[in-house]
Amino acid sequence: MTNDTNITNDKDINANIAHDDHFNDSIVNEVILEDMKKNRIDHMKYLPDMEVLDSDIMDRVVAEMDDYDYDKYTAADVRAALSHEYRTLEDFKALLSPAAQPFIEEIAQAAQLETRKHFGNSVCMFTPLYISNYCENYCIYCGFNCHNKINRAKLNASEIEKEMAAIAKTGLQEILILTGESKKMSDVEYIGEACKIARKYFKVIGLEVYPMNSDEYAYLHECGADYVTVFQETYNSDKYETLHLAGHKRIFPYRVNAQERALKGGMRGVGFAALLGLDDFRKDALATGYHAYLLQKKYPRAEIAFSCPRLCPIINNDRINPKDVHETQLLQVVCAYRLFMPFASITISTREVARVRDNLVNIAATKISAGVSTGIGSHVDDIEDKGDDQFEISDGRSVDEVFNALLDNGLQPVMSDYIYV
Repeated sequence: MTNDTNITNDKDINANIAHDDHFNDSIVNEVILEDMKKNRIDHMKYLPDMEVLDSDIMDRVVAEMDDYDYDKYTAADVRAALSHEYRTLEDFKALLSPAAQPFIEEIAQAAQLETRKHFGNSVCMFTPLYISNYCENYCIYCGFNCHNKINRAKLNASEIEKEMAAIAKTGLQEILILTGESKKMSDVEYIGEACKIARKYFKVIGLEVYPMNSDEYAYLHECGADYVTVFQETYNSDKYETLHLAGHKRIFPYRVNAQERALKGGMRGVGFAALLGLDDFRKDALATGYHAYLLQKKYPRAEIAFSCPRLCPIINNDRINPKDVHETQLLQVVCAYRLFMPFASITISTREVARVRDNLVNIAATKISAGVSTGIGSHVDDIEDKGDDQFEISDGRSVDEVFNALLDNGLQPVMSDYIYV
């Protein structure tokens, strides 16, 4: 399946900008507008190098999201969802609805019971490692976007090893490798070498990189990668089109189907996330949960994970006009995920302050990062070519500080939940 480049004029582009609350006009200039005019592509059509799956999951997820009228759910629907041992899709919808907000204490208590039933007091610890921040996408809310004026950097193999060795000394045994979405600057072989180096130091290796074809995921799995996380950002394809103006990431269906391609490539687990605040968070949370649910039904062996990031400030981009998601609403989403998919891992990001993170791991989250930096070359001092951060973190605690906070709350920090034999 291929696509034709859609040529639009300045009037059309400016009209799109004027009608989109999220468009950040502070980073758009005439040069960028001209580039967009020449290179604008249909966000729903695959590019020639993209693998097309014979799968109906995207259509089912989008249809369910589009039909979701959360205002129709009542207190009775929420009480019914809480009374059930196993929650249905309708229960999930009720738990995400405004009608559930007065029940947030009961929902949190039910989620905590479900968490303890399946995970005990265990909370897994990990840290992300950004190895490159070059990006070819123009996503107007992201600090790495290709038109943002930031310091770009890419670690070589020696620098990756130094960073990983420093992280391993903290006691962590799980790492999440991240890059900006540039296949030119961070090709599959480069990421594969990072996985091979990581295998020397860590028991579990995750990837949060650009979406790939299933054969590329298979190669990275052979190099040592265990799981893949892909942020869909928003499942509203119309909104998605206005937020992702250029690059491979603009192609909506290819991104939606990334987790299924990763599973076809042999990955043990896959992670799902919407960036809460880009669009209607209730609909995005529904789509995220239902997407994960359908894939687990189709691939029962798959380990399922959720991340629950809220939109937060980034370098050079302070005018994205987010749809605010408040702390109680974040708690509602996390608890709804837990009650709908009780076996899923749930990660809470350093985008949140320590108080919020500690509260969520006491209730429903089962994975927490520590010693975090979103910049390039931040874990050792002797790397000269350092790159800017992707976003501002709100919880800068060290590994020891997070470890001890978990113990103080009666929880058991787990450095690795997987052993190769």
